[in-house]
Amino acid sequence: MSGAHDGGPALADQAIPGEVIVAPASASDDVLRVEHITKSFGPVTALRDVSLHLKKGEVLGLLGDNGAGKSTLIKIICGFQKQDSGSMWLHGHDYEPKSVDDARAQGIDVVYQDLALIDELTVYQNMFLCREIRHLPFPFLASRQMRSEARTALNDIGINLPRLDMPVARLSGGQRQAIAVARGVYSEADILLLDEPLAAMGAKEGGQILELISRLKAEGKLSMIMILHNYAHVLETCDRVNMIVDGVIALDKPTAETSVEELTEIVVDEYRRARLRAQAEEASAAARANGGGQ
Repeated sequence: MSGAHDGGPALADQAIPGEVIVAPASASDDVLRVEHITKSFGPVTALRDVSLHLKKGEVLGLLGDNGAGKSTLIKIICGFQKQDSGSMWLHGHDYEPKSVDDARAQGIDVVYQDLALIDELTVYQNMFLCREIRHLPFPFLASRQMRSEARTALNDIGINLPRLDMPVARLSGGQRQAIAVARGVYSEADILLLDEPLAAMGAKEGGQILELISRLKAEGKLSMIMILHNYAHVLETCDRVNMIVDGVIALDKPTAETSVEELTEIVVDEYRRARLRAQAEEASAAARANGGGQ
């Protein structure tokens, strides 16, 4: 069980008074582990020192304010970006994905916040994008089989689309999101990364996705990391929650041991620290300006 790092040298440069950084932790049934991940984009530091682990069959909620680094971490795990430093392990072995396709081949798939759908392609073509079924040994696409399997996958989620041969550009935002989620769920992955899976969905469609995730969790085969903003959804759906604050994991708890109030207070504290930093910087700048004018 992980907890806050206390005593001894800090895991990251703790320039922020009162900052909490969760230390690396592991469990015997971990399928994924990342330790001390950092990532910067020029002068902007997205991740300073992130460590987390994911158990087999677990649903981990990843929280944090806008710009906290959640999507950056997901992109590193799925092979879209490379971390500056830090290590990852997949099923106990070193994990250094060279690309998204490489990560997918190793059992990690992702549903991006921007969906990664191609508007001009049909529903079933998007469902099998980059994983098309072919009539081997010939290079011809098995369109009828892909349509059938796409229909089954969407029906399992509860999304009823009258036609699967229409371009996805003609669908609603919620329907498009459902296609992206279904594609990830039925990709035969061991680990699924979901970046805001309920974005653009209405209450009914979002409820269907949450019901699907609960059903998959009960089966215990698929491990998931979900970025969510609705704390009620997190507590209802996830087994454990991690929160990123200022580029580090500041909370790691089972959802049964936390609350909406605690999660909200962490964000409020982050805003409070940011305001104090801004005030200190303004005072320092004013002092320098006054000193320079004398």
